[in-house]
Amino acid sequence: MALEININNRKANVELLNKDNNKIKVSVDGKIYDIDLVMVENGVYSILYKNKSYNVELTQNKSGKKYIVNTLYNSYDVEIIDAESKYLKSRQKEHIDEEDTISSPMPGKVVKILVKTGDKVKAGDTVIIISAMKMESEYKVKKDRLIKNILVKEGDKIDGNQTLIVIE
Repeated sequence: MALEININNRKANVELLNKDNNKIKVSVDGKIYDIDLVMVENGVYSILYKNKSYNVELTQNKSGKKYIVNTLYNSYDVEIIDAESKYLKSRQKEHIDEEDTISSPMPGKVVKILVKTGDKVKAGDTVIIISAMKMESEYKVKKDRLIKNILVKEGDKIDGNQTLIVIE
């Protein structure tokens, strides 16, 4: 399983190669590490690498797969970018399916609808704002489109992947 891990704005490609109980072989940016990893208490790990001992504490931030990693002398902001995180980030950037509908990948609430049925919208126009997980997301069209149908109204609670607006 390969992951991208951001550590204080440095990206590292990490892959778990082998695991046998607490003996772990991992590749970090192509370099192989054989380590002995034990969780000594919730969020605190003891790592043995080349006969040296390291203690690491992981504290999860409020959002997703972000952590603060504390060692004896340093603290690091760490974000794990797996397939799910990459998908969600791409949806945040694009905010729209290239097909005929606009939907949100997660459940939330319709905050504002900025268009009406029959409106012609230009590439980059925001058509709807959704609140999900205490964040507001603007959904935009990538190219000039026509609003064919609006299936929700402001204040509606929505399901993940529910069609909100049909476009042409």
